[in-house]
Amino acid sequence: MTREVVSMRADPMGETPEDLSLAGSVVDQAIATMMERKIGPLSAASALLGGAIGILSRSLDEQAVIRVLENAIAAVRAGEVRDLQGGEAVDGRSA
Repeated sequence: MTREVVSMRADPMGETPEDLSLAGSVVDQAIATMMERKIGPLSAASALLGGAIGILSRSLDEQAVIRVLENAIAAVRAGEVRDLQGGEAVDGRSA
């Protein structure tokens, strides 16, 4: 069975909402605040992911949320996270 890998950089519905840039800025500010308060990266990321899943679950059915998460997993497996990190794994290994 083949599966299409959907980029994490694109909306799963193929649309880019007008307020996406603003939402990204707000999230960036939240991340900066957490880092300033010395919240660990794993805790910060877990809180953001939990919040994101909460938002998705209020606007999508369970199967749609699962598809979004599967697309994110597929993007990680396809190396998109490495691409965002400049080609290096978190531990410094080359891609």
